[in-house]
Amino acid sequence: MKLLSIILICALMPFTSFAKASKGADAIIGIWQTSSGKGRIQIFKGNDGHYHGKIVWLKEPNYDDGKPKIDKNNPDPARKKTPLLGLQNLRDFIFEGGNLWSNGKIFDPEKSNDYSCKMTLANENTLDVRGFVGISLFGRTDTWRRILEKK
Repeated sequence: MKLLSIILICALMPFTSFAKASKGADAIIGIWQTSSGKGRIQIFKGNDGHYHGKIVWLKEPNYDDGKPKIDKNNPDPARKKTPLLGLQNLRDFIFEGGNLWSNGKIFDPEKSNDYSCKMTLANENTLDVRGFVGISLFGRTDTWRRILEKK
């Protein structure tokens, strides 16, 4: 009986480690608040298997005249009227293993610039988001806090 239990445990071990790896990859899924408190980003897994994010809440979603804020600083005239609420600002992140997602892009709506980006999950509710130009050494890290549990 002991031998049968050991064989069964050994046979199931690859499946349990696969389940843990899959859960690790999706650990960033959820809604995160930026350190400034100005916005909240929903991170999700796309059909392409990459991780993306969009702005789902803004502390001040409208201008003084009541109109929704738009990407008015964007150098692309076609995008100048894009509403900030719902704007996809994280794209194409790949899970590298452990607690790292990399090879992505982050869009800064305040400057209307795209930056290379990597994200590191410091713990279940803390995400370090590092945007940079060229190499990671030349960049800035913003620490986001989880608002809602991942689904």
